[in-house]
Amino acid sequence: MENSSNNRSLLSEADAVDTAFDEIPIIDMADADSPDPLARKALAAKIRDACIRVGFFYIKNHSIPTSLPEAAIEHSLPFFALPEEEKMKYDIHASSNFKGYNAFLSENTDPEGRGDLNEGFNFGWEALEDEDGKVTENAWNHTDGPMSGMNVWPNGGEDMKAFRRALLTYYHSAVKLGLRLFPLLALALDLPENFFDDKVTKPAAVMRILHYPPQSGPVDDRVIGIGAHTE
Repeated sequence: MENSSNNRSLLSEADAVDTAFDEIPIIDMADADSPDPLARKALAAKIRDACIRVGFFYIKNHSIPTSLPEAAIEHSLPFFALPEEEKMKYDIHASSNFKGYNAFLSENTDPEGRGDLNEGFNFGWEALEDEDGKVTENAWNHTDGPMSGMNVWPNGGEDMKAFRRALLTYYHSAVKLGLRLFPLLALALDLPENFFDDKVTKPAAVMRILHYPPQSGPVDDRVIGIGAHTE
């Protein structure tokens, strides 16, 4: 009954709030791990307000070094530079768990469009080894949970090994950040901080890295990088 009451309170608050906004809030994560429960609750209140008023928020002091997404992008370039027939060996449509390569125009996000002008590589949870080949992360079961299953990594030399490592390193840092957010989201919902602990034990997160090519000459406005969509 308590959760139902919380839900009604949240919905009532959402109905009453002024949702007009001029900018997306920036939430400082510095107090996410504070030993002071009042500091964590204050941070959760900011997240609650951003979610109700805007629906999105940026975060800072999130602990992900800029070098990680930069390395992921840099090491993806050799993969996207491969011939199309080589990349299609890892076609996402041959995968039962949405992992692998999606080609140009293979998706059409906006029904009014003629296809999304991007190509991407999709991957999920996988244990990450250190330089000596030892697993450095707690390995969840690949075959357990939604979006489960092995990743589809390209064969090749050092370029493709670096591609895998850079993407997984960034992925693991993003998953850690997500896990830090869940206690705050619980507090924002007036729930115990550990409410989501037993609900986020399966590797459901899928990350994708996308390549948008430049467009020159006559451009069909029904073929853009990605069509209009909601999140």
